[in-house]
Amino acid sequence: MAIRYIRSLTGRRRTPDANRQLGLALAFVAGAINAGGFLAVQQYTSHMTGIVSSMADNAVLGAYDLLLRGASALLSFMAGAACSAIMVNYSRRRRLHSAFALPLLFEAFLLLCFGFLGPRLAAVDGLVVSLTVMLLCFIMGLQNALITKVSKAEIRTTHVTGIITDIGIELGKLFYWNGPTPPGQPRVLANRGRLKLLTALALSFFAGGVVGAYGFKHVGYTATVPLSLVLGVLAVVPALDDVRRYVRRAGRG
Repeated sequence: MAIRYIRSLTGRRRTPDANRQLGLALAFVAGAINAGGFLAVQQYTSHMTGIVSSMADNAVLGAYDLLLRGASALLSFMAGAACSAIMVNYSRRRRLHSAFALPLLFEAFLLLCFGFLGPRLAAVDGLVVSLTVMLLCFIMGLQNALITKVSKAEIRTTHVTGIITDIGIELGKLFYWNGPTPPGQPRVLANRGRLKLLTALALSFFAGGVVGAYGFKHVGYTATVPLSLVLGVLAVVPALDDVRRYVRRAGRG
Protein backbone atom coordinates (compact mmCIF):
# COMPACT_ATOMS: atom_id res chain seq x y z
CA MET A 1 0.00 0.00 0.00
CA ALA A 2 2.79 2.44 0.92
CA ILE A 3 4.67 1.65 -2.30
CA ARG A 4 1.56 2.23 -4.37
CA TYR A 5 0.94 5.55 -2.61
CA ILE A 6 4.50 6.78 -3.17
CA ARG A 7 4.30 5.72 -6.81
CA SER A 8 1.11 7.76 -7.19
CA LEU A 9 2.82 10.86 -5.77
CA THR A 10 5.85 10.98 -8.04
CA GLY A 11 5.08 8.54 -10.84
CA ARG A 12 4.48 9.38 -14.48
CA ARG A 13 0.71 9.00 -14.26
CA ARG A 14 -0.74 12.03 -12.49
CA THR A 15 -3.99 12.79 -10.68
CA PRO A 16 -5.15 16.10 -9.16
CA ASP A 17 -5.03 14.57 -5.67
CA ALA A 18 -1.46 13.37 -6.19
CA ASN A 19 -0.42 16.83 -7.42
CA ARG A 20 -1.94 18.47 -4.36
CA GLN A 21 -0.36 16.06 -1.90
CA LEU A 22 3.04 16.30 -3.57
CA GLY A 23 2.70 20.09 -3.59
CA LEU A 24 2.05 20.16 0.16
CA ALA A 25 5.09 17.97 0.86
CA LEU A 26 7.35 20.07 -1.36
CA ALA A 27 6.02 23.33 0.12
CA PHE A 28 7.08 22.05 3.56
CA VAL A 29 10.54 21.15 2.25
CA ALA A 30 10.89 24.50 0.48
CA GLY A 31 9.88 26.42 3.60
CA ALA A 32 12.44 24.50 5.64
CA ILE A 33 15.22 25.12 3.11
CA ASN A 34 14.38 28.79 2.65
CA ALA A 35 13.94 29.78 6.30
CA GLY A 36 16.54 27.42 7.68
CA GLY A 37 19.00 28.25 4.93
CA PHE A 38 18.74 31.91 5.83
CA LEU A 39 20.38 31.14 9.16
CA ALA A 40 23.22 29.47 7.28
CA VAL A 41 23.81 31.91 4.41
CA GLN A 42 22.00 35.07 5.64
CA GLN A 43 19.95 35.22 2.47
CA TYR A 44 16.57 33.90 1.37
CA THR A 45 17.20 31.78 -1.68
CA SER A 46 13.73 31.37 -3.19
CA HIS A 47 12.76 35.05 -3.27
CA MET A 48 13.76 36.06 -6.81
CA THR A 49 11.50 39.13 -6.69
CA GLY A 50 13.53 40.54 -3.81
CA ILE A 51 16.81 39.59 -5.46
CA VAL A 52 15.91 41.33 -8.74
CA SER A 53 14.73 44.41 -6.83
CA SER A 54 17.97 44.52 -4.83
CA MET A 55 19.93 44.21 -8.09
CA ALA A 56 18.15 47.28 -9.42
CA ASP A 57 18.82 49.20 -6.20
CA ASN A 58 22.50 48.23 -6.19
CA ALA A 59 22.88 49.16 -9.86
CA VAL A 60 21.63 52.68 -9.09
CA LEU A 61 23.71 52.96 -5.92
CA GLY A 62 26.84 51.81 -7.68
CA ALA A 63 27.23 48.73 -5.48
CA TYR A 64 28.32 46.57 -8.37
CA ASP A 65 29.70 43.79 -6.18
CA LEU A 66 26.25 43.33 -4.64
CA LEU A 67 24.70 43.55 -8.11
CA LEU A 68 26.88 40.68 -9.25
CA ARG A 69 26.00 38.69 -6.15
CA GLY A 70 22.33 39.03 -6.97
CA ALA A 71 23.00 38.04 -10.58
CA SER A 72 24.84 34.92 -9.41
CA ALA A 73 21.91 33.89 -7.22
CA LEU A 74 19.43 34.63 -10.00
CA LEU A 75 21.38 32.64 -12.60
CA SER A 76 21.72 29.73 -10.16
CA PHE A 77 17.93 29.63 -9.62
CA MET A 78 17.41 29.80 -13.38
CA ALA A 79 19.93 27.02 -13.99
CA GLY A 80 18.12 24.81 -11.47
CA ALA A 81 14.81 25.38 -13.26
CA ALA A 82 16.43 24.63 -16.63
CA CYS A 83 18.00 21.45 -15.25
CA SER A 84 14.64 20.25 -13.96
CA ALA A 85 12.99 20.92 -17.33
CA ILE A 86 15.72 19.02 -19.16
CA MET A 87 15.42 16.01 -16.86
CA VAL A 88 11.63 15.89 -17.06
CA ASN A 89 11.50 16.31 -20.84
CA TYR A 90 14.26 13.76 -21.41
CA SER A 91 12.44 11.21 -19.23
CA ARG A 92 9.07 11.90 -20.84
CA ARG A 93 10.40 11.29 -24.34
CA ARG A 94 11.67 7.91 -23.17
CA ARG A 95 8.46 7.20 -21.24
CA LEU A 96 10.31 6.63 -17.96
CA HIS A 97 8.30 6.13 -14.80
CA SER A 98 10.68 8.47 -12.97
CA ALA A 99 10.12 11.55 -15.12
CA PHE A 100 9.15 13.57 -12.05
CA ALA A 101 11.13 11.52 -9.54
CA LEU A 102 14.58 12.13 -11.01
CA PRO A 103 14.66 15.87 -10.20
CA LEU A 104 13.62 15.03 -6.62
CA LEU A 105 16.40 12.47 -6.32
CA PHE A 106 18.84 15.06 -7.63
CA GLU A 107 17.51 17.58 -5.13
CA ALA A 108 17.90 15.01 -2.34
CA PHE A 109 21.52 14.45 -3.40
CA LEU A 110 22.25 18.18 -3.45
CA LEU A 111 20.72 18.61 0.01
CA LEU A 112 22.98 15.84 1.29
CA CYS A 113 25.95 17.68 -0.20
CA PHE A 114 24.80 20.88 1.47
CA GLY A 115 24.31 19.11 4.79
CA PHE A 116 27.73 17.45 4.92
CA LEU A 117 29.84 19.91 2.92
CA GLY A 118 28.04 23.18 3.73
CA PRO A 119 30.71 24.65 6.05
CA ARG A 120 33.43 23.99 3.46
CA LEU A 121 31.33 25.32 0.58
CA ALA A 122 30.59 28.49 2.55
CA ALA A 123 34.30 29.31 2.50
CA VAL A 124 34.53 28.98 -1.31
CA ASP A 125 33.41 31.82 -3.55
CA GLY A 126 31.63 31.09 -6.79
CA LEU A 127 31.37 34.04 -9.15
CA VAL A 128 31.10 36.61 -6.37
CA VAL A 129 28.85 34.78 -3.96
CA SER A 130 29.43 31.71 -1.80
CA LEU A 131 28.74 28.31 -3.31
CA THR A 132 26.24 27.63 -0.53
CA VAL A 133 24.01 30.46 -1.76
CA MET A 134 24.34 29.32 -5.36
CA LEU A 135 23.57 25.73 -4.37
CA LEU A 136 20.43 26.64 -2.41
CA CYS A 137 19.19 28.90 -5.22
CA PHE A 138 19.79 26.08 -7.70
CA ILE A 139 17.80 23.69 -5.50
CA MET A 140 14.91 26.14 -5.22
CA GLY A 141 14.79 26.62 -8.99
CA LEU A 142 14.97 22.87 -9.54
CA GLN A 143 12.03 22.21 -7.23
CA ASN A 144 9.85 25.09 -8.39
CA ALA A 145 10.20 24.09 -12.03
CA LEU A 146 9.36 20.49 -11.16
CA ILE A 147 6.08 21.20 -9.35
CA THR A 148 5.20 23.72 -12.08
CA LYS A 149 5.51 21.02 -14.76
CA VAL A 150 3.81 18.38 -12.61
CA SER A 151 0.77 20.55 -11.88
CA LYS A 152 0.76 22.41 -15.22
CA ALA A 153 1.55 25.70 -13.44
CA GLU A 154 -1.32 25.39 -10.95
CA ILE A 155 0.91 24.89 -7.89
CA ARG A 156 4.03 26.70 -6.68
CA THR A 157 5.98 25.65 -3.61
CA THR A 158 9.10 27.77 -3.18
CA HIS A 159 7.49 31.17 -2.64
CA VAL A 160 4.15 32.31 -1.29
CA THR A 161 3.54 35.69 -2.94
CA GLY A 162 1.35 34.18 -5.64
CA ILE A 163 -0.30 31.86 -3.14
CA ILE A 164 -1.27 34.72 -0.82
CA THR A 165 -2.52 36.74 -3.80
CA ASP A 166 -4.73 33.88 -4.94
CA ILE A 167 -6.03 33.39 -1.39
CA GLY A 168 -7.00 37.05 -1.35
CA ILE A 169 -8.78 36.69 -4.70
CA GLU A 170 -10.77 33.69 -3.51
CA LEU A 171 -11.64 35.42 -0.23
CA GLY A 172 -12.83 38.43 -2.21
CA LYS A 173 -15.15 36.16 -4.18
CA LEU A 174 -16.20 34.31 -1.03
CA PHE A 175 -17.35 37.47 0.74
CA TYR A 176 -18.74 39.17 -2.35
CA TRP A 177 -22.46 39.96 -1.98
CA ASN A 178 -24.07 39.11 -5.30
CA GLY A 179 -27.46 40.69 -4.65
CA PRO A 180 -29.91 40.57 -7.56
CA THR A 181 -28.04 39.04 -10.48
CA PRO A 182 -28.66 40.65 -13.91
CA PRO A 183 -29.87 38.24 -16.61
CA GLY A 184 -27.01 36.48 -18.34
CA GLN A 185 -24.48 37.43 -15.66
CA PRO A 186 -22.93 34.57 -13.62
CA ARG A 187 -22.86 34.80 -9.83
CA VAL A 188 -19.52 35.51 -8.19
CA LEU A 189 -18.60 32.33 -6.33
CA ALA A 190 -15.38 31.32 -4.62
CA ASN A 191 -13.63 28.09 -5.52
CA ARG A 192 -13.63 26.66 -2.00
CA GLY A 193 -11.53 23.66 -2.96
CA ARG A 194 -8.81 25.88 -4.40
CA LEU A 195 -9.01 28.17 -1.36
CA LYS A 196 -8.41 25.20 0.95
CA LEU A 197 -5.46 24.04 -1.16
CA LEU A 198 -3.86 27.49 -1.26
CA THR A 199 -4.28 27.91 2.49
CA ALA A 200 -2.80 24.48 3.10
CA LEU A 201 0.20 25.30 0.87
CA ALA A 202 0.87 28.54 2.74
CA LEU A 203 0.60 26.81 6.11
CA SER A 204 2.80 23.95 4.94
CA PHE A 205 5.48 26.41 3.80
CA PHE A 206 5.27 28.20 7.17
CA ALA A 207 5.44 24.94 9.12
CA GLY A 208 8.46 23.87 7.10
CA GLY A 209 10.08 27.24 7.79
CA VAL A 210 9.62 26.82 11.53
CA VAL A 211 11.05 23.30 11.47
CA GLY A 212 13.93 24.29 9.18
CA ALA A 213 14.88 27.35 11.20
CA TYR A 214 14.76 25.35 14.43
CA GLY A 215 16.89 22.62 12.88
CA PHE A 216 19.52 24.99 11.53
CA LYS A 217 19.65 26.86 14.82
CA HIS A 218 20.25 23.76 16.91
CA VAL A 219 21.88 21.30 14.50
CA GLY A 220 23.42 23.36 11.72
CA TYR A 221 23.91 22.31 8.13
CA THR A 222 23.06 18.66 8.79
CA ALA A 223 19.45 19.72 9.43
CA THR A 224 18.97 19.24 5.67
CA VAL A 225 19.71 15.51 5.89
CA PRO A 226 16.17 14.54 7.06
CA LEU A 227 14.74 16.70 4.26
CA SER A 228 16.93 14.84 1.80
CA LEU A 229 15.67 11.52 3.12
CA VAL A 230 12.06 12.65 2.73
CA LEU A 231 12.66 13.57 -0.90
CA GLY A 232 14.48 10.30 -1.49
CA VAL A 233 11.57 8.29 -0.10
CA LEU A 234 9.11 10.23 -2.27
CA ALA A 235 11.11 9.57 -5.43
CA VAL A 236 12.63 6.13 -5.00
CA VAL A 237 9.72 3.91 -6.14
CA PRO A 238 9.36 5.26 -9.72
CA ALA A 239 13.14 5.19 -10.06
CA LEU A 240 13.22 1.53 -9.02
CA ASP A 241 10.41 0.82 -11.49
CA ASP A 242 12.66 2.08 -14.27
CA VAL A 243 15.60 0.02 -12.97
CA ARG A 244 13.46 -3.13 -12.97
CA ARG A 245 12.25 -2.41 -16.50
CA TYR A 246 15.82 -1.90 -17.69
CA VAL A 247 16.95 -5.16 -16.07
CA ARG A 248 14.07 -7.08 -17.71
CA ARG A 249 14.92 -5.66 -21.14
CA ALA A 250 18.60 -6.41 -20.66
CA GLY A 251 17.72 -9.98 -19.69
CA ARG A 252 15.68 -10.45 -22.83
CA GLY A 253 18.51 -9.13 -24.97
